[in-house]
Amino acid sequence: MILAGSCSNATRGQVERHRASHPTLRIEVADVMSGKVGPETILAFAAQNPGRAPLAYSSSTPEQVKEAQDLWGREAVAGKLDDLFAEAARRLVEGGVRRLVVAGGETSGAVVGALGLQSLAIGPEIDPGVPALSSTERPLALALKSGNFGAPDFFEKALATLGAA
Repeated sequence: MILAGSCSNATRGQVERHRASHPTLRIEVADVMSGKVGPETILAFAAQNPGRAPLAYSSSTPEQVKEAQDLWGREAVAGKLDDLFAEAARRLVEGGVRRLVVAGGETSGAVVGALGLQSLAIGPEIDPGVPALSSTERPLALALKSGNFGAPDFFEKALATLGAA
């Protein structure tokens, strides 16, 4: 499963490339802020697309991000999105997901916190600056990337690398 909270140019390009051949779920900030979309939405999407490298993302253009922040406040939007992805990740892993790719530095931190991971082993490099990681506590492989890292095909490379690790 792939979760993308970053709005960087690199991540938005990676999302667009992935959308061409994999199922994607765009998370609208307004739907999260109103409670219309929650972790259950991501869980249902993942369940409908097993083995197809599904991607749930909230990545938006800088203009869309500013508009949402102006409406609800920067901290409120960031907090709600991080909580959404963190809880979805926790429940996905509890439900059996063993490979998880997370795009966005703050999103990655929220996910690691929600999973309660204390220690990670560093594996092979996926792209410059982004290694494959594995939990030393449970069968879970992770790729955690800051927004502007990774080539356009990062998501596919990450899942392949995590599967081989």
